[in-house]
Amino acid sequence: MHTRTLATLAATLLALGAVSGLAAAAERGDGDRGYGDRGDRREAGQRDGQRDSRRGYVYDNRYGHGHYYPERGETFRHLPSGGYYRQYRDESFYFYGGTWYRPWGPQFRVIAPPIGIGIELLPPYYTTVWVGGVPYYYADGTYYLWRPERREYVVTAAPPDAAPITRAPPANPELYAYPRNGQSEEQQATDRYECHKWASGQAGFDPTQPLGGASAAEATARRDDYQRAQRACLEGRGYSVN
Repeated sequence: MHTRTLATLAATLLALGAVSGLAAAAERGDGDRGYGDRGDRREAGQRDGQRDSRRGYVYDNRYGHGHYYPERGETFRHLPSGGYYRQYRDESFYFYGGTWYRPWGPQFRVIAPPIGIGIELLPPYYTTVWVGGVPYYYADGTYYLWRPERREYVVTAAPPDAAPITRAPPANPELYAYPRNGQSEEQQATDRYECHKWASGQAGFDPTQPLGGASAAEATARRDDYQRAQRACLEGRGYSVN
């Protein structure tokens, strides 16, 4: 498929708020314009990467993150289902589970995302680190900052090496939700996001923000309200929640 056609498709999917399944599209096989292999090996080292026995996966344990991701530069014939297309600077990207992809000839390549691209929801697993009182969200060698004017988490440069970095305590204990009705991974991701948004509105608390966006005096009570609201929402959608 021609590049322009792919870009149009991606933009249409975004406009509809659709979540894509498997994609089988191709883009011309020219250079990656600075993405993909730029610093792949260097950045993999910065992730404290350790090769897994599975081909092409790296264990990212920076800041104790503790998750496996496809190695940058690896190519795949198909995209994983349940991710999101993003259009940025007239190019098409795909985001799934913390990993970024872009078309590479008839395949799709794992890349370092361009600085400035944004997503509405953080990946399922991320680590919060604090730099000078500012929370950075980290996953798969990539740092995100919340930009309220865009209402997105935006890919940003890594904090300076000299900056003091600390792990933030979790804003709330992790909720584990078991899909009693056999919900697909795509449906689980949708339900978690929608329940998070609903619970945040009900409680006036967003766990991805410092103190949940509440005052220090109210943060604990509002966090508990958020947990109760999220639990009620997920249980109402057919999950066992612990």
